[in-house]
Amino acid sequence: MPAQGPGDPWPRGLQRFNTTASEAAEGELLACLADLRWARRLARHRPYPDLAALLAAADEATYDLTPADLTAALAREPRAALPPRGSHSAAHTALTAAHAAYEHRFGHVFVLCLDGFPPEETLDQVLHGIRSRLGNDPEEERVLAAEELRRLARGRITRMLNRHHQAEESQESTDSGHSDSPYVQV
Repeated sequence: MPAQGPGDPWPRGLQRFNTTASEAAEGELLACLADLRWARRLARHRPYPDLAALLAAADEATYDLTPADLTAALAREPRAALPPRGSHSAAHTALTAAHAAYEHRFGHVFVLCLDGFPPEETLDQVLHGIRSRLGNDPEEERVLAAEELRRLARGRITRMLNRHHQAEESQESTDSGHSDSPYVQV
């Protein structure tokens, strides 16, 4: 595998992903976007020299989803989280109604990538997104939903590599006999 450059965010995470068994890599990728052909394609083209190459391959594979693949992937997407009942009862009611209207109109869950938004803004962003997209015609909305799935997959891949990187660092710390604890192992 080529050497990692100084700008690569999680080289150990990528290295771990590149060297894991194909079935395990496919399983991890399915958690990023629930399409088996997409996951197999990305796993088959490993190793990736850097995060940018992996994300570019993911984008290309997402753009190549057939309408049936997209429908199936959208069917497997979880519904955006609702606020707990009672904590924001008006928001909960509005969001439940908006989700129901969206799903009735388009036949799939509403997807929206919220990467970059602070947690306190997510509820407003989801509600605004559903309301603004309810007026779209089905074909226009399908294109927007595919783009949001692509963005979601990119964020999930990046977080997956981050988890791998952290696991590698933790393993290294344990293997070297050093831990984050100020106490010495006996």
